[in-house]
Amino acid sequence: MASVETQSVETAEKTQLHAELAAQLRIDSIRCTTAAGSGHPTSAMSAAELMSVLLTDHLRYDFDNAENPNNDSLIFSKGHACPLLNAAYKAVGAIADDELLTLRKLGSRLEGHPTPDIPWVEAATGSLGQGLAVGVGDALAGHLDGRDFKVWTILGDSEMAEGSVWEAFAAAGELKLKSMVAIIDVNRLGQRGETMLGWNTGAYAARARAFGWNAVEIDGHNLDEVRDAFSAAQNSDLPFCIIAKTEKGHGIALTANQPGWHGKALNKEQAAAAIEELGGKNDLIIEVQKPEAATSSTRCDAIELPKYTLGEKVACRKAYGDALKAVGAADESVVALDAEVSNSTFSDVFGKAFPERFFEMYIAEQLMISAAVGLQNRKKKPYCSTFAAFFSRSFDQIRMAAISQADMKLAGSHAGVSIGEDGPSQMALEDLAMMRAVCGSTVLYPSDATSTAALVAEMKDLKGISFIRTTREATPVLYESGEQFPIGGSKTLRSSNNDIATIIGAGITVREALTAYEILKAQGKSVRVLDLYSVKPIDVAAIAKAAEETHHLVVVEDHWKEGGIGEAVLSALAEAQGSGQLTGHAAKFTHLCVRKMPRSATPDECLEDSGISAQHIVNALS
Repeated sequence: MASVETQSVETAEKTQLHAELAAQLRIDSIRCTTAAGSGHPTSAMSAAELMSVLLTDHLRYDFDNAENPNNDSLIFSKGHACPLLNAAYKAVGAIADDELLTLRKLGSRLEGHPTPDIPWVEAATGSLGQGLAVGVGDALAGHLDGRDFKVWTILGDSEMAEGSVWEAFAAAGELKLKSMVAIIDVNRLGQRGETMLGWNTGAYAARARAFGWNAVEIDGHNLDEVRDAFSAAQNSDLPFCIIAKTEKGHGIALTANQPGWHGKALNKEQAAAAIEELGGKNDLIIEVQKPEAATSSTRCDAIELPKYTLGEKVACRKAYGDALKAVGAADESVVALDAEVSNSTFSDVFGKAFPERFFEMYIAEQLMISAAVGLQNRKKKPYCSTFAAFFSRSFDQIRMAAISQADMKLAGSHAGVSIGEDGPSQMALEDLAMMRAVCGSTVLYPSDATSTAALVAEMKDLKGISFIRTTREATPVLYESGEQFPIGGSKTLRSSNNDIATIIGAGITVREALTAYEILKAQGKSVRVLDLYSVKPIDVAAIAKAAEETHHLVVVEDHWKEGGIGEAVLSALAEAQGSGQLTGHAAKFTHLCVRKMPRSATPDECLEDSGISAQHIVNALS
């Protein structure tokens, strides 16, 4: 009987602690948003009990060592609720109260939505629907490394309308990622009114179970139910989903379950009344469980790249697979992800060699990119491949990966009209513009197997988002094995002192430029040929030199006019002129690119019909 009484006292004490902490989290969410004059306090207030129990009883994290590989992952997919996350950081002693009140102020690391400027934030999550997929990457890394950390992801019910959420549910269920716990804060009210399902928690539970998850429905403000749910999640042999029915703005009469409060801070008078209603400001500090300290290290040897014979025809996409295998053999932290086209992108070469480090994401490109963010959080070096056109589906994930300060390598095959018969739905003609626009990105477009292999190796340790565009067609090997291709460089393949123009190409159009060179040479005309394998950063010096010496630049590219190589070259010329590298008269500029919607035809017919074949280059110089 005494033990029962003891347990009852312990439960009562635990309940009091959880309730006090939940109130503090609500108060601090109000305080910081009122100080900022903006933010989302009500979206934070609905999940306070959930966060209270997680922090005190279940989260294992060393806030003094964010790099500890045994730390749990805590991902706020509902990133607009970051006032709650920041209040939690204060509650564990990671930030001080005065920093909490710098939310949304210039120079503060506490921005309007979470970013990794805060060391405990794994991914930027302001764009809804991505956090659970990031968690898939974390869980995959944990499985690969044999670690038992948990991946806790807080989701909002509004974002459950995003398809990328269900891509992540499907993958986690299929892979039985039992380290994953999804906590859905079903507060019913979105930005403009009720969400798609409102408080129909049964529908969420049925969907989660259909994807192979265990699921439980609870009252998210009932501490007994919240504690039971988290305990069940800890012991689940499948990924676990907690569907918590909550009230937006819970805790004060002014905002509880009231529309019109999304993204709206309380004014000073309202905040003061709310804080009093919640019991007054508190400064509890919770001691979070710390996992065992550990470090992670992987073997990394010299890369032995594949070798190719001059003149032999090898597709750049095939060289990508060969090189990826070589890079993976040298560095155990390299992993590969593909969107069910690995036998076309040739990432299956890596997959066959290192099946435990190859992750099939199926046709779920958004999941693939976000999972790569999670993998690189855990010190992996992810290479993601699909047809270049299909990266457009995941552009939001790519730009968010840049905000997340993620390092990942993207390989897009089947680019441009040169793929031929498959037609325009498969032809990436926007990808260079898209990838160039990403902050801090590197954009590469090799013309042969040797340069492809070298650039795949160069990508391994690049910071930020790097993209390599690989040609479908087999093209002649132009460079000796061992040739170096530094990022930001270019290669001059033909030149003389009498050149009347410079043909600038990349990828497939380098082949066309070399054919045009031979035709023009037979006509007694000498031209320079520049292989612009690095589109971003671009070789400003080489372009300026060509403009100064040949006075006519002919850019030919397998891409739309907008945002591609032509515009990159013009920007480089403007930069060169501004920096004094270009001092002579303006060079003539001719731009051969895809200007009309292509149709199915042979590769050569497509190049000719789009005006980017060797003959069109010759015509431009006649």
